[in-house]
Amino acid sequence: MRCLVVDDEPLARQILEDYIERVDELEWVGSCANAIDTFSAIQKTKIDLLFLDIQMPQITGLELIKSIKNPPVVILTTAYRDYAFEAFDLDVVDYLLKPISFDRFLRSISKVYQLKDVYLNHFPEDGKSDEPQTDAYMYFREKREMVKVFLNDILYFESLRDYIRIYTKEKQIITYQKISYLEQKLPENQFIRVHRSFIVPIERISSYTMNSLNVDGKEIPIGRKYKNETIKILQKSQLEG
Repeated sequence: MRCLVVDDEPLARQILEDYIERVDELEWVGSCANAIDTFSAIQKTKIDLLFLDIQMPQITGLELIKSIKNPPVVILTTAYRDYAFEAFDLDVVDYLLKPISFDRFLRSISKVYQLKDVYLNHFPEDGKSDEPQTDAYMYFREKREMVKVFLNDILYFESLRDYIRIYTKEKQIITYQKISYLEQKLPENQFIRVHRSFIVPIERISSYTMNSLNVDGKEIPIGRKYKNETIKILQKSQLEG
């Protein structure tokens, strides 16, 4: 997993670089002292995991996350607790308070690996296709098992902050997962995020208004941030149908 360290304090960068070198599965690819250099590095180099300080000159770490489209997995590092709520609202994996111990660092890495315990199968290589894949499925970790779920059986996904509840025809599954990460992995021609907490299969939507939609008898709200794109997609589907 390719890691980039971002912190304006040289000692803080050195500590994280040392921790990364101790873990075989991690690869340190560079460090930056400010958000501007970080933005440039992410555009030029494939980064899987970003260790990002919040308090930096000119642009904060939180502002940087907001400016990046499809950012890598982010672990925030800071000496302040005050930003925790806003940080998790941006779907970061973890929030490390300085001074960071190696044990606490490893727990964060464990969360990252749990996040990546999702396997997609029977998709085209880029995860997108003009035709729905009726036999497509995914594996989700539930407790100690990897559970196979056919996409055609999914009614909707609901975010529970650090977890996702998957509603299917037969059952419900709760897995440790960020909804933003899942959103990137689902085929975009079949699923749509309609709210910060909900992703639904387009084919499952039986009716909708400007503020909500109905999936299998469940009324799901349409978030203000997602309204324009949701209505646009539904209207397009109606014309194509």
